[in-house]
Amino acid sequence: MSDELGTALAVTLRTLRRDRGLSGGALAERSGVSRAMISRIENGDAQPTASLLGRLSGALGISLSELIAHAEQDGRRLIRRHEQPVWTDPETGYRRRDLSPSPGGAMEMVEVELPPGVRVPYPAQTFAFAHHRIWVLEGVLAFTEGETEHLLGEGDCLELGAPAACEYRNPSSRLCRYLVALTRRG
Repeated sequence: MSDELGTALAVTLRTLRRDRGLSGGALAERSGVSRAMISRIENGDAQPTASLLGRLSGALGISLSELIAHAEQDGRRLIRRHEQPVWTDPETGYRRRDLSPSPGGAMEMVEVELPPGVRVPYPAQTFAFAHHRIWVLEGVLAFTEGETEHLLGEGDCLELGAPAACEYRNPSSRLCRYLVALTRRG
């Protein structure tokens, strides 16, 4: 993640939390993220992981894409590859590129690169606000949805069911690259 996006994300998290009338403790309780960690993120003292951002965005009632879009705030219709925001999880190397010119709109697309052996879990609340489809572009993706594991190869596309705790996992020795398409529920 660029320093600029990191700073904007810290401010955005604080603003969204306050706009919803939540204290740091209330957000901690909803998300399962410690109050101290939320404070460190909001102050720009810690870089959050993908899993942690998923928990926070879900607790705020928005998707991870919307959280990053709030930090980007731009509203264009065309976004060139070199302008697309890229965020890398500092813990796992998971890399997320927002492909949508206007994130937070009716449909969003995100390209993800998942390094070999990496697991990224998300709680059910992360999936409560949008319909998700996952399309594997290269490599192998093991996607656990509740109690069901789906093993997806190149070209496979999975539409997620009802919101459940999920985990993206790359069981192979090579990079997995996939597209996530999201549309708002309701």
